[in-house]
Amino acid sequence: MKIRIALITLVTGAFFFCILSRQITSISAAPENKPKNISYKQALYWESLGNNKVQCGLCPKRCILSDGQKGFCRARKNIKGTLYSLNYGYPVALHIDPIEKKPLAHVYPGTKSFSIATVGCNLRCKFCQNWEIAQLDAEKVKVRFVPPAKIVDSAKKTGCRTIAFTYTEPTIFFEYMLDIAKLAKKEGINCVIHSAGHINEKPLRELAKYIKAANIDLKGFTKKYYSHFCGGNLDAVLGTLKILKQEGVWIEITNLLVPGGNDSDEDISGLCKWIKENLGEDTPVHFSKFFPMYKLTNLSPTPLSTLIRARDIAIKNGLKFIYIGNVPQHIGEDTLCPVCGQLLIKRIGYTVVENNLKHGKCPKCDHNIPGIW
Repeated sequence: MKIRIALITLVTGAFFFCILSRQITSISAAPENKPKNISYKQALYWESLGNNKVQCGLCPKRCILSDGQKGFCRARKNIKGTLYSLNYGYPVALHIDPIEKKPLAHVYPGTKSFSIATVGCNLRCKFCQNWEIAQLDAEKVKVRFVPPAKIVDSAKKTGCRTIAFTYTEPTIFFEYMLDIAKLAKKEGINCVIHSAGHINEKPLRELAKYIKAANIDLKGFTKKYYSHFCGGNLDAVLGTLKILKQEGVWIEITNLLVPGGNDSDEDISGLCKWIKENLGEDTPVHFSKFFPMYKLTNLSPTPLSTLIRARDIAIKNGLKFIYIGNVPQHIGEDTLCPVCGQLLIKRIGYTVVENNLKHGKCPKCDHNIPGIW
C-alpha cells in the first residue's frame, strides 16, 4: 500500500512543493534497533505505572499503554516502559502561508507564516479536512528529518513574520513544537497555533509561554456533538480557551458549521454567549463553510444563508468581530470598526487588499481595535 504526502522539501535553501510516494513499512519497536535514519524523542508529560506500562498525560484521553502500544493519536509509543514521540523532527507539511489562512484576522495582517505539521491527531473528526495526513500512523511514515533550528532558520530566510503549527493537530507533536517555539522566541519570531484545543493544563501552560496567538476550533457546543462527530471532550476545549486567556495568548475561534450537526440557532447562540462571557466581546469568531469531506461526503456544503444567520446571531449576542470563512469576496471576510462601521481591512480570500488601520485604531473614530498589529 502506498500513501501520497504533501511536502515542502528544502533544496538549496528554497522550498519546492512535491508529492512523494512512500512504501509503508513497519519500524522496529526498540530505539536501539531502529534504522539509522529514524530517531525517537522521549516524550514529555507521562508517568510509569510499573510493569512496563505508562500513562500519557499530554491530552485528556490519558492513554494507558503496555509495552509496544501506541496512543490514540498514533504518534506516541510505549517502548520498554518509556514513552516516545514518533514524529519529532518529521514534518509532512512545510509551507509558507498568509497568516489569514490560519485563520487569524487580527494578527499581523498581510504577513507570511511558515507553516508546519506532522502526521497524527488526538481526535477523529468525521469531517476532517486534512485526513490524508492527520489520520496516519506516525511510525509508518518515513520523511526527512528536519531539526527545530532548520525550521527557525528557514522561517527567517523566507521573511516569515511567524511560525504556525497547523494543518493537523499540533498537540501531538508537542515536543517538536515546543523546541521550535523556544528557539523562535530567541530569534525574535513569534509562533502561532491552529489547534482543536484538546490538551491538558500543564503542557498547555508550558507551551503558552512561547505562543503569541491561537486559533482554536470550537467545533460545536454540545457534549453529544463532540462525542459523535469528533471523538473529543467539549469541557476540555473550553478549559483550554480559558487557560489561553489567562496566559495572555491572543485567541480567535473557528466554528465549522456542519449542516444538521451544530448549526441550530440554539447551538450557535450558546457558543457565542459562552465566548462573550469567558473570552470577551472582542474575541474574533470565524464561522466556516463545511464541504463534504472524509466520512461526511453524504452531506451538502453549508448554505451561505446559514453562515449569515450565524453571523447575525453572534452580533445580536454582543460579539464585535465576526468573520465568514471559505466564502471568498463576501463582506464577512473584512474587518469593520464595531463603533462606526468603517472598513478597516479588506480581504479577498487570504489576500489583504486594503489595510486602513492606523496604529491599531480606526482612522475614522479612533476606536482601538484589539489584536496584534
